Amino acid sequence: MRILFAGGNGWLPEASGGTQNSTDHLIRQAMEDGHDCAVYCGFSGRGVFGFRMKVQRKLTGRPFSVDHGLGYEVMRTWEPMDPARVRAAVERFKPDVVVVQTRRSAVLGHEFAKLGIPVVLYLRNVEFAENDGDVSAIEGARFIANSSFTADTYKAEYGIDCTVITPTIDFDAYRYDTTREFVTLVNIHPKKGYEIARDMARACPDIPFLFVEAWTLWDQLFDEIMAELQELPNVTFMRRTSDMSKVYGRTGILLAPSQWEEAWGRVASEAHCSGIPVIGSDRGGLPQAIGPGGIVLPHDAPIDDWVAALRKLWSDEAAYEEMSRKAVDYAKRPELDFKSQYRTFISVLDAARSPQADPSPRATA
Repeated sequence: MRILFAGGNGWLPEASGGTQNSTDHLIRQAMEDGHDCAVYCGFSGRGVFGFRMKVQRKLTGRPFSVDHGLGYEVMRTWEPMDPARVRAAVERFKPDVVVVQTRRSAVLGHEFAKLGIPVVLYLRNVEFAENDGDVSAIEGARFIANSSFTADTYKAEYGIDCTVITPTIDFDAYRYDTTREFVTLVNIHPKKGYEIARDMARACPDIPFLFVEAWTLWDQLFDEIMAELQELPNVTFMRRTSDMSKVYGRTGILLAPSQWEEAWGRVASEAHCSGIPVIGSDRGGLPQAIGPGGIVLPHDAPIDDWVAALRKLWSDEAAYEEMSRKAVDYAKRPELDFKSQYRTFISVLDAARSPQADPSPRATA
């Protein structure tokens, strides 16, 4: 099967996050299983990599740049929703099915459906405005949701039925012996609870914190955050990295104080693989991701509550060890079994390609 993964956001190495990491994992398994995969995505053009891609596009005259550095083809363009570019991507890769996710999914899904390509929408957040349209109106589309929360939310809003496949994680790849030297926040965007983590660091000058960049921030916001962190001697800042051993290998407790409706919370599941407890908020599907492997607080809880939860785990060795064991056990639950997740994923794609052979609900125009 020729599987095209398409979305309006950027792709590795330009952009990184839960969606990119989970999808890359799926792609590599699919290729190992004999399928051909490619990515069609947005493009920012930043840095040395971005400059090379811009030069390539200018020299070749193609409507998008093309690279294979990840071991599969990636087509990057500033205008991923443009019908001419969508058509060019289809003509180049000739997909049997397209998996659409992230920004402007409804628009992109409609464009592929117009070309007769079976569409599967992988719904990874509940920011309906980001879809830029009604995903249920995409003719023949199938739907995957990354959590029960996401599936229930789309069911209530659009009346669609989703197959739930939680973010795919290779347990062994995220299993590290950790020095437990830091309390870590991955992603310094305010939506992810940066202010709460910052205030926790201010209130706990005796505890070392690690703040890791993830999403690309606009320059002014990034500079403001850097100025605040420079005033906190107990905070170490790390640039975005694809080598998460440098993060989880030094983390004792992970913070996930998200302030938006998290569809899941991949970092919590990643941390659990190494027995790292998580202190997170009650937003969206994050409590499902944290489960017994951490402490869940109201997203608007006073900072004293966050500090109390942190100090208990940081100073009480028995409490820490118990929750660490629960985190590992939770990471091994059937819901996160990748072989089962992958089989389900392929079955949805097969059903999208052969709708007459499968009676389950699908979208109609």
